[in-house]
Amino acid sequence: MDLRPYIEKFAKRLAELEAALSDPKLFDNTLKAQEVTKEYSRLKELVADGHRYLKVQAELAEHRELLKTEPTESEMAQLAKEEIAQLEPEEKRLEQRVMAGLIPPEAADSRNTIIEIRAGAGGSESALFSADLYRMYCRYAERQGWKNEPMDSSPSDVGGFKEVIFTITGQDVYKRLKYESGVHRVQRVPATEAQGRIHTSTCTVAVLPEAQEVDVEIRPEDIEINVCRASGKGGQGVNTTDSAVQIIYKPTGMMVRCANERSQQKNKLSAMAVLRSRLLEIKVAEENAKYAAHRKDQVGTGERSERIRTYNFPQNRVTDHRIELTLYNLPAFIDGDIDCLIEPLMANDLKERMAALKL
Repeated sequence: MDLRPYIEKFAKRLAELEAALSDPKLFDNTLKAQEVTKEYSRLKELVADGHRYLKVQAELAEHRELLKTEPTESEMAQLAKEEIAQLEPEEKRLEQRVMAGLIPPEAADSRNTIIEIRAGAGGSESALFSADLYRMYCRYAERQGWKNEPMDSSPSDVGGFKEVIFTITGQDVYKRLKYESGVHRVQRVPATEAQGRIHTSTCTVAVLPEAQEVDVEIRPEDIEINVCRASGKGGQGVNTTDSAVQIIYKPTGMMVRCANERSQQKNKLSAMAVLRSRLLEIKVAEENAKYAAHRKDQVGTGERSERIRTYNFPQNRVTDHRIELTLYNLPAFIDGDIDCLIEPLMANDLKERMAALKL
């Protein structure tokens, strides 16, 4: 596939964006300025990759032509072979990056993300596993240089969480984490198991792109806001003041609760952010958008037979059932080293989208 016309098209668009960004009037519209800045950053990197790709192609052509004229065992031929061996993987890598740029970016990819983890089948072991998943995503966020902020949680009596909700902010958070939505299954021997039997439990994970106020209209008359005293850990200030906020969206009965902050106002803002994201998810599902699905489609029922991924501790393996990929590095994976699956999932998604566009 000849990528030069596309690279030239990207470069032309980049020049247009540079001109737009030099006009002070652009920044009178904050949202428009943000959109232009994001597109500029994406295209700047894409054009740089494209120019490098064309340069590598030209260098490869020179070395291959040299091999046709030089004796096979000559020093020049050997040097050409070495250069080709180094440049071919680079050409393939850059080709994939440029081809990925041919796919229009999804609207939510650059947004911050709200993650909701809930215990499913398996009782107390499921609650303990939800805590493991929470830590896994927090550790991954640290590796990426992202910021993690707890929003609400319901601790289990035996440890872990019945439910935990948190936000992750940073660059391309949703782009990388959207593949985590679904049922996660764990197979291991619980600490309370006296006979060493392996138990199977599940947790559901919902990954929601953070909605903006312009995405979803929430009328004041459609919500009911209640405040109450927070419970559980959080310090004396949390437990003795009416800081927890519960919002009910009347048209659907959807309820959101946030109690992590000492400030009632901060909890209200957090709860509204969750509500907007949930409503956006439903709205997008109804419009048949590509980048999200309704919560029921996203996480299923939590039954053991439903799963996107299995974490098998006795065999030290993690298997993603969507791409049928099994890795034997579970301790590192559960400690947040999850790019080894996220990257193949992203590559598979790109392949499917390119096939749909017949690229």
